[in-house]
Amino acid sequence: MEIDVLGWPPDGPTLRLDHERFSYAGKFVMSNTGKAVARDGGEIVAAVAFNEDRTDAERLWLRYVTVARERRGEGIGPRLIAVVRDRAVARGYGRLRIAVNNPYAYEALSRVGFRYTGETTGIAELILEFRADESGRASGAGRAIDPDRYREGLAAFRGRDLSEEERTFLENYLERGPPTRLE
Repeated sequence: MEIDVLGWPPDGPTLRLDHERFSYAGKFVMSNTGKAVARDGGEIVAAVAFNEDRTDAERLWLRYVTVARERRGEGIGPRLIAVVRDRAVARGYGRLRIAVNNPYAYEALSRVGFRYTGETTGIAELILEFRADESGRASGAGRAIDPDRYREGLAAFRGRDLSEEERTFLENYLERGPPTRLE
C-alpha cells in the first residue's frame, strides 16, 4: 500500500474518483483542499480531502474520507489518516479535526488518536479531534482513550437511523470499549 499526499490547501490538486466506487467522489474535484490517496498496485483505493480552519491556522480539518466500496473494512482509511495526521503535524498543525456521521468512522478515527470533543456540527455529525503532543509531534496519538468519553461519543449514534449491521456494530463496540491504537 502506498500513501501519497498530493497537495496541501489552498493549492491542492483536483482528483477524479469513480462515483460508483467512492462516496463523496464529487468533492474531490475542488481545488481549494489538500488531498491524499492510498494506492494498491497503482490503483487508488482511498482518498481524503482537507483544509485549514478559517479562524485557526494551526488546525486542519479532514473534510471527506472515502474508501472504495469493495475495500471497506480492511483498515485502509485509518492507515491513510495516520499518514496525513503525521505529515500535518510535521507541517505545524497542532490539531486536526473531523466530523463523523456513522459509528464505523467514529471507531476508525479513534484507532488513530482522534477523540470525541463533545461537540457536534449543525447536521449532527460528531466532532473528533487529534492533538499533537507538547513537543509538536504526532505521538499525541498515544494518549490513552478515556473509556467513558469514547462510549459517550459512540452512544450518540443510538436512536439514529442505522442499519441493522450498524446497530449491531454499535452495541458490540459500546460493550467492548475503546479500540487498540493503530500506528
